[in-house]
Amino acid sequence: MPLFIQNRGLDRISSTAELFDNFPHLQENARTFRTRPLVDVDPKCFLYVQQREFAATTPADNCVSVIGSGDATTCHLVVLRHTGSGAACVAHCDGSSTWSEVPLLVKAVTSLSNVSKEGRLELHLAGGFNDESKTSHKLSLNILAAFQKQKEDIHLETCCITEMNDIVVDGTHRPVVYGIGVNVKTGDVFPSTFTHKGPAEELRSARTFTGGQMADIYDSSRGLVKIGPCKWSPNLDIAFWLSQDDDTILKYLSTSPLAEPPHFVQHMKTTIQFLLGHPSSDSLFPGGQPQLYHRTERGDWERVVSS
Repeated sequence: MPLFIQNRGLDRISSTAELFDNFPHLQENARTFRTRPLVDVDPKCFLYVQQREFAATTPADNCVSVIGSGDATTCHLVVLRHTGSGAACVAHCDGSSTWSEVPLLVKAVTSLSNVSKEGRLELHLAGGFNDESKTSHKLSLNILAAFQKQKEDIHLETCCITEMNDIVVDGTHRPVVYGIGVNVKTGDVFPSTFTHKGPAEELRSARTFTGGQMADIYDSSRGLVKIGPCKWSPNLDIAFWLSQDDDTILKYLSTSPLAEPPHFVQHMKTTIQFLLGHPSSDSLFPGGQPQLYHRTERGDWERVVSS
């Protein structure tokens, strides 16, 4: 069993409750993690990972020293880090294709880690809550099972998921931690919220909205964010949502209508407006090439225009 907890192999589990019963220190770790103050991240060294994206880098990176992701309700946020090389990866998993996604994350970190280095792969999970449909619980089990299937030994360190990430506010279950980050220089994994979600936030949201699969968005060797090329076809029917009230949008476009952050509806509308403004994706990717962004001296992300 390649998933270890305190150097004990994890056997097959049928529920997250069983996991926390068998490893009570994971409960304590989760309680400690969820009570940590939110860390304020400098956008000049930060890379945001959206839903169905991942990014990996090493401490040698001069452009990105913190990777993070947020706005997770039933989604789970994954941090995988090699303690020897310091290489780290952050992913935002929604359950769309967990079994094919997890090997990509392991490969992203191991390919950046010198195999002869001392150290081990450590896993940190956050996200989900006690939602009525048990979407969080199913995703928790799938992610754990997918990591168990990997040939590499992986050590589960933080497990702030589902019932351990749940709080009841005014009679409604919600997540405690919506976002996490990792400081690649220090290895610190922490709860946070993020306001800077670029570059190309709307384009990346549109990619996910139209069914794009898990994508690696960062080339750490060149310090470039890479988006696409994406494929979608004109769909004027989605304009329907722009005339609907907030409750209707939440009911039909969210897995957890009562737990979404306050900007969810506006985010959905902005994404739909972007798709209506770009009915075909081809115009956004001249010559079928991805959009590339690099970090300027000011710390902003700027599109690289090929000559």
